[in-house]
Amino acid sequence: MGFQCGIVGLPNVGKSTLFNALTATQAAQAANYPFCTIEPNVGRVAVPDPRLEVIAKIGKSATIIPTQLEFVDIAGLVRGASKGEGLGNQFLAHIREVDAVLYVLRCFESTDITHVEGSVDALRDAETVETELMLADMEGLERRVTTAAKKAKGGDPDAKLQLPILEKTLAALQAGKPARSVPLTADEKPIFKQLQLLTGKPVLYICNVSEEDAATGNAMTRAVAARAAEEHAGAVVISAAIESEIAQLPAEEQAEYLETLGLEKPGLNKVIQAGYSLLDLITYFTVGPKEARAWTVRRNAKGPEAAGVIHGDFERGFIRAETISYDDFVACGGEQGAKDAGKMRSEGKDYIVQDGDIMHFRFNV
Repeated sequence: MGFQCGIVGLPNVGKSTLFNALTATQAAQAANYPFCTIEPNVGRVAVPDPRLEVIAKIGKSATIIPTQLEFVDIAGLVRGASKGEGLGNQFLAHIREVDAVLYVLRCFESTDITHVEGSVDALRDAETVETELMLADMEGLERRVTTAAKKAKGGDPDAKLQLPILEKTLAALQAGKPARSVPLTADEKPIFKQLQLLTGKPVLYICNVSEEDAATGNAMTRAVAARAAEEHAGAVVISAAIESEIAQLPAEEQAEYLETLGLEKPGLNKVIQAGYSLLDLITYFTVGPKEARAWTVRRNAKGPEAAGVIHGDFERGFIRAETISYDDFVACGGEQGAKDAGKMRSEGKDYIVQDGDIMHFRFNV
């Protein structure tokens, strides 16, 4: 698995249309009325990486297995969702475990598609969504602070560690700030992550524009990009209409279609690239006669952690990683050539995995 993204937004912003297009399915019903998505939809897509096909060809691999990106699409949120308005609040639990949250914002005018607020304003919509997520977080945290305080008073060591983090996060939410704005020490970050707060996750703003604005964006997308920059978040401009067209075309025609629109890559590729950058992820590979496979791991991960992405036993029993850089693997014509040229390295537990590494793990359990 590459990473998981929860898709949130107001009704009629193109959220489900985008989900359908990105996952190339019609799993979510897209229609011009609120709450057309009435249960959470999950879709997985392969992460495109041209390096994988190159090493598969060199390694004569029978199968190619790319890493995957998972989208979780929930019903549209409306003002008051945290108090039970609409349907989106019922499904927020489904995105508590995702790695990042995608805020889909409508950045186009249309007389054919109504807006739940009566007018189009991307920044206002972003505030509405964020407020509802913060209110949902706040409601849960208030109960958890009370419980943790009682346990801490009784001497519970875990509660004593958790309580200060709960209290300062709740204070931030009550002040109108998302949980991700709370400064954390290295020791506090793992505890904070376990809280699974909706506003504690990195945010990627998806600006859904008309076909005419897909290549250049517009005033609304520039305003969203400025907000994202202030928050150290990500922002991507996509036309859900164009993505829908691409999803229906044969692969060989997609590039030509994009070129006619002045676009270099599909929206999915932009989302993946922005997501990897936002979450600071890299890709490493395993290759052999059976399969060539891509794996996703956080940047600066050490050998055992990378091995654990494949299987927990690999991490627990890690001995070493036989490693070849992508460039060396290609230049030397594969594993044997890299060995002969002295380009295969035996890396230990402190080795920091590099993007594009081809790895073979030795372990013992």
